[in-house]
Amino acid sequence: MKSLLIANRGEIACRIIRTARAMGIRTVAVYSDADANSLHVRQADEALRIGPAAATESYLVGERIIAAAKDSGADAIHPGYGFLSENADFAQAVSDAGLIWVGAPPASIRAMGLKDAAKKLMDEAGVPTTPGYLGEDQSPDRLKQEADAIGYPVLIKAVAGGGGKGMRRVDDAATFEEMLTSCKREASSSFGDDRVIIEKYILSPRHIEVQVFGDTHGNVVHLFERDCSLQRRHQKVVEEAPAPGMDAKTREEICAAAVRAAKAVDYVGAGTIEFIADASEGLRADRIWFMEMNTRLQVEHPVTEEITGQDLVEWQLRVAAGEPLPRAQDELSIDGWAVEARLYAEDPATGFLPSTGTLATFYAPDDIARVETGVEVLDAISPHYDPMIAKIICHADTRDEAIDDLAEAMAETNVWPVKTNAAFLRNCLLSHGFRSGEATTNFIADHLDDLSAAPAPSDAAWQMAARARHRIDGSESAEPVTSAPWFAGLRLNAAPRAQAAVVHKGELRVVELADIDASGGWAIEKEGVVVFEDGQPFLFETPHALARGGAAAADGAILAPMPGKVIAVAVENGATVTKGQTLLTLEAMKMEHSLTAPFDGTVGELSVATGEQVTEGTVLAVVEPEGA
Repeated sequence: MKSLLIANRGEIACRIIRTARAMGIRTVAVYSDADANSLHVRQADEALRIGPAAATESYLVGERIIAAAKDSGADAIHPGYGFLSENADFAQAVSDAGLIWVGAPPASIRAMGLKDAAKKLMDEAGVPTTPGYLGEDQSPDRLKQEADAIGYPVLIKAVAGGGGKGMRRVDDAATFEEMLTSCKREASSSFGDDRVIIEKYILSPRHIEVQVFGDTHGNVVHLFERDCSLQRRHQKVVEEAPAPGMDAKTREEICAAAVRAAKAVDYVGAGTIEFIADASEGLRADRIWFMEMNTRLQVEHPVTEEITGQDLVEWQLRVAAGEPLPRAQDELSIDGWAVEARLYAEDPATGFLPSTGTLATFYAPDDIARVETGVEVLDAISPHYDPMIAKIICHADTRDEAIDDLAEAMAETNVWPVKTNAAFLRNCLLSHGFRSGEATTNFIADHLDDLSAAPAPSDAAWQMAARARHRIDGSESAEPVTSAPWFAGLRLNAAPRAQAAVVHKGELRVVELADIDASGGWAIEKEGVVVFEDGQPFLFETPHALARGGAAAADGAILAPMPGKVIAVAVENGATVTKGQTLLTLEAMKMEHSLTAPFDGTVGELSVATGEQVTEGTVLAVVEPEGA
């Protein structure tokens, strides 16, 4: 293998480029119009355009990627994860084109790609599976009948699903039909297949997964387990390795089951066997069941690399080139603890809505953490793709040390003006529930208000804002605060004292610049000063900002919170609605967002239709309150 085309983007493309370059392999990037100036394009030895911004017209078009490989002289394709990484037809087309496919064999992908068939196969291989319905009858009546028989709560899962999409928890029979419709719609949009299975929902669930690796010589090993229980809407947020509370006997049994699963499909390459554990009585081998297999490299693979000292991308490239596995099972061991946090472009204060824009400020402390990213300062976070900005990983001798280091790294992470979940991640890492090692997949949902609460700036943050603005302005005037936002106050018979007036969310303070010893990061914006504190940015404005005001939507106006596509309209003009009732559903950054009525009333204006693309701030509908 001399030249490798990476059929992906962002941080995973940059990650693959790094290892390939270290191995002396030439790299070729592909990009859409939205990614023409992206970091992975700048880092690769060569880059080729494959289409417009929409993934369906670029990164998901296998023919264009194969053509790019041939045009560039590449002799191998690495799919990364997401996009076409688990598309068996694409894997076969790559091989048929005479190129090396750096991934699982097409037959293995097909065997594990559909959740119903995979579970049946695992049963035959002696791998324990979760109770549920895998039948071919997909009628709503039959699915509800099976859910009723299993007993609520149940989980509806897209047969072709992955990445937390096409999945809905249903707590009672009354909401089953609504959840089924939503799940099928998302599954069809994301995977082109709306079939689902029904599984018993485990009430104290932990997500345990095992990294497996196979080669073309019949060897299969595991690289131990990871715990990915800290999730929000089925999307992993924090991952760690090894799993807390895992004893040697349970580890041996679950890892052996994972190896059996891989061998059952003649697996080659990197794969992950995902299990659901009923942790109500701790981790026990007889309370852990197979969920699915991901036939690709995982987002969270760095924590496994950190505790084993192995480069899994290098393993992938060597195995794809026909080499045997670099290590035998008895040569692999666990060293210390590793924890990873996913830094997303989203705003916890607005229900984690995606945030887009240009990164005027982006800093993650790579001196104390491993930082995997696909962006730099002045790069754009696009609405077209996954909103992950970076993965931040810390490795230490003990779990507590690794968590402490990662919490510190999140506190030092500065991003502006794009909103992120950095402060939220820090709250998760410092929470007792997580640090105890007993957090289930329900933990974030159960403690969401506390974990996502918008913090207030400390006195030190006010001080830093005042100092930063005063230093930049350089004012030495003694004008009153009402006419000059930044000034040095004078008193009779006293030494001059520096003051500055700053505003945060409408609150005005006159700060004595010598009052507090403040340190930390800040940046200048046209509106004022941005101070970063524990991963949270605070915008401090001049007092003039109080007079600027701003145009707000009238009461009852439903605004698009981000650019996106209207995929469902649930009401008509003149319809009577109740508070909390879903009016429209918007799809943005691969997720669905329901927009609801703010109060009881009547739909007086409906401005959009299904399929329409809208920009942020667009008035989608207006609800007139009762009696208006």
